[in-house]
Amino acid sequence: MNRNVVQKLGRTRLLAGFTLLELLVVMAIIGLLAAYVGPKYFAQLGKSEQTTAKAQIESFSKALGLFRLHTGRFPTTAEGLNSLMVKPANVRGWNGPYLEKEIPLDPWSNKYTYKFPGSDGKDFDIISYGSDGQPGGTDTAADITN
Repeated sequence: MNRNVVQKLGRTRLLAGFTLLELLVVMAIIGLLAAYVGPKYFAQLGKSEQTTAKAQIESFSKALGLFRLHTGRFPTTAEGLNSLMVKPANVRGWNGPYLEKEIPLDPWSNKYTYKFPGSDGKDFDIISYGSDGQPGGTDTAADITN
């Protein structure tokens, strides 16, 4: 081969790559973007889980209203939300199941808590204890109730 052709090929190969400095600058920019966008993304994720829990609790509340319409009473605490799917013993007028699917866990994979009678003059309480699964809490660990 001609020496000039070899020199041109060598220069082309050298000019085609990125320098270490250029790669570090790109990595720094990606890191800054991730640091900015990441917390906002995870905050929205927590809000979506709370919204899901509220929607499920609302669905249970409507199903409990139908249960009461048919039987004349709400389920006891011992009967729980399971009474929406399986007829409790000695209940007249039950016309379920009142939910299309099995009773789901809350978005944090904990069981919903059902209490009858409810607190503060409510007929019943349906509670998700949030991400920590314990009463009380703030942000995503806050209790969600009907």
